[in-house]
Amino acid sequence: MIPAAFDYKAPTSLDEALQLLAEGGDDAKIIAGGQSLLPVLKLRLAAPELVIDLAKIDSLRGIREAGDAIVIGAMTPHYEVVRDPLIAEHASLIAKCVATVADPQVRHRGTFGGACAHADPASDIPAPTLALDAEFLIAGPGGQRTVAASDFFQDLFTTAVGDDEILVEVRVPKYTSWGSAYEKFVRIAHQWAIAGVAATVRTDGGSIAEARIAMTNMGPTPIRARAAEQALVGVAMEPNAVASALSSIADDTAPPTDINGDPEYRRHLVTILGRRAVLAAGSA
Repeated sequence: MIPAAFDYKAPTSLDEALQLLAEGGDDAKIIAGGQSLLPVLKLRLAAPELVIDLAKIDSLRGIREAGDAIVIGAMTPHYEVVRDPLIAEHASLIAKCVATVADPQVRHRGTFGGACAHADPASDIPAPTLALDAEFLIAGPGGQRTVAASDFFQDLFTTAVGDDEILVEVRVPKYTSWGSAYEKFVRIAHQWAIAGVAATVRTDGGSIAEARIAMTNMGPTPIRARAAEQALVGVAMEPNAVASALSSIADDTAPPTDINGDPEYRRHLVTILGRRAVLAAGSA
């Protein structure tokens, strides 16, 4: 289908974009890479009068080191995240999750911040930001504010970014020398995750010293498996031991029912995917 008619603006600064957003009000929509918004417009599930394209705002793009964190600009394309040496060295879980997003065409157009702000529970991007305790910098009429990942993802397709606000960047703490892995299950290539587990671990003498784990598509938001993280501390990097520690990883989850499976099927999947992810992370 063809989208309904709309006005198009491409500001070159964050302040200009915020002003346009304020002027447009409920009739304005932000577009980043467009991989989520364009299909919605074509189906006429949304019909904004104004589309504000952030592509020309250079300050929203790029990856840099900032003390004990790596900062990812909201408009940074997925393919740049996957290839960046700072991400590979200090936040490898981010790179491994982003590398599984759709196909090369989508990864060249889609943006890291756009995927976070869209907050699809089946997306591969939110889970690693939650596992790594990332922080989100949001700009609005009242200035800028920082929101922890645990507070950023609020519900299905809902984040802490207000209607008059724009996501600026994502700040990821360094996990240098930690192993990482992302395991997801799909029926066909490039499909949204039926279920997934993002894991990063620090080992010491063949045992797990620390672990960070989050799950994809196991509820309306990504879910942090804190009990499983604690259960893994001190566990030998051995399949049966890891599986035992992760036996209740699916507790307190609320996975959906759809054509790909019911909640019990997904709960079974994450116990298997969790074991694979932790073992792969420990050997990385």
